Amino acid sequence: MKFTALKALGTSAVLALAATSSAWATECIAPANPGGGWDFTCRQVGKLLYDLKQVDAPVQVTNMAGAGGGLAYSYVVNERNTDADLIVAASSATTTRLAQKAFGDATADQVRFVGAIGADPGVIVVAKDSPFQTLGDMVEAIKADPGSVAFAGGSAAGGFDHMKPLQVMKAAGFTDIGSIKYIGVDGGADAITQTVGGFTQAMTGDMSEIVGFIQSGEVRALAVLTEDRVPGFDDIPTAREQGFDVVAVNWRGFYVPKGISDDEFNVWASRIQAIADSAEWKETMTANGLAPFTKVGGDFQSWVDQVVADTEALSKEIGVIQ
Repeated sequence: MKFTALKALGTSAVLALAATSSAWATECIAPANPGGGWDFTCRQVGKLLYDLKQVDAPVQVTNMAGAGGGLAYSYVVNERNTDADLIVAASSATTTRLAQKAFGDATADQVRFVGAIGADPGVIVVAKDSPFQTLGDMVEAIKADPGSVAFAGGSAAGGFDHMKPLQVMKAAGFTDIGSIKYIGVDGGADAITQTVGGFTQAMTGDMSEIVGFIQSGEVRALAVLTEDRVPGFDDIPTAREQGFDVVAVNWRGFYVPKGISDDEFNVWASRIQAIADSAEWKETMTANGLAPFTKVGGDFQSWVDQVVADTEALSKEIGVIQ
């Protein structure tokens, strides 16, 4: 769908919602229906923003589903570009879709990414009886025979799960990433089933999807794709420890309108940092299976820019985009 079409759709769809927002000091848009990850991010962080006195009034949460986040993106760019009282929930899906032009002609530089406040860590998993004992074992097997290892993941080809093993192989110096086999199935549980059943040699997904299978001993995690080991799963080494400089996490965070001032941007960065540092947020992460992953302000914006560029390049290599 073209961005201009999203703009027209977005304007008509949300005028009624926007008309009520003046009664609230701050609004958080969740670009999906209630109950998902973006909704969780808005509601949990919104509550803490008020409870911790980072804002003066309760935060209004607006659910704005459509086009996989594209409707909300268009609305913010075209209708709320200078609104310093607006934040929008985002995640790795946001940057992947922007990199792959899923929002039409929208680009990542039309908003400002202000902070990440936790993440579902990426993992590479094998069945308990797999011959691969380390991530390096798997990498060498793929280098020797790319068709010998098939990955199952819960996203479609070209999605975030597909990107994880491709990033690992790129970090290992392997260039023929189009030859790596990937099977997209309906969610992480199905991907685990494919791997445990021997239909694929590995599963690529998120930590939250494998916790029960790790605890039951049905699978082994060769690597977690975080900067540091995940609390509670300290026996799973990072890819970095094993010589592959890859961080791939399904981060939870926010963007703000591009037209706000640098001072207003920095205020939001400091607010998000305050939430990240709070005991209340740490409890929320533990209760919901999230790992620490905090990047705010310019540091986060630079990181997002690189992620988008890398995802775009990988997507072109495997033919997802031209």
